[in-house]
Amino acid sequence: MPDFAVTAIGQDRPGIVAAISGALFELGGNIEDSQMSILGGHFAVMLIVRVPPSVSREELAERLGAVRDRLGLEAITFNDVGELPAGAPQPSHVLSVYGSDHPGIVHSVTAALAERGVNITDLETRITGGDEPLYAMIMEVALGDATAATIEEALREVAGRERLEVSLRPIDADAL
Repeated sequence: MPDFAVTAIGQDRPGIVAAISGALFELGGNIEDSQMSILGGHFAVMLIVRVPPSVSREELAERLGAVRDRLGLEAITFNDVGELPAGAPQPSHVLSVYGSDHPGIVHSVTAALAERGVNITDLETRITGGDEPLYAMIMEVALGDATAATIEEALREVAGRERLEVSLRPIDADAL
């Protein structure tokens, strides 16, 4: 069965997930992985979907296009992803980052992780506070071959340079 990555964005409103999942269900599709969020009043979703071989690209495009048009979404796209490999990276640690909001926080932290081969499996950011906005970033990471001590050392350097508070802690498997 073919696998597709389906993405959709548009102004948030009730029923977007129901409409997309309904169109996929009607085609015999199965949503195998998904991430959905509301960002700045816009809905964003990314799905990994498996559809039967009898469903053509044209039929999938037609059904998703109808959903886009009916809901007034900005875009729905899909791309072949082929057979997905088993054993996607599993997060081993949670990284929390806090500091006064300023440009470059995400880049500085993620560049330090990338240089050490750390895979980010989930990332969420928020700006909170009133007069002095506080930037908060939480991510789940898979350390790969890097050690926690090596990553903590790199993050201390970034934290000092960017005036941030950082915390790296193992994910408690029992809590999942």
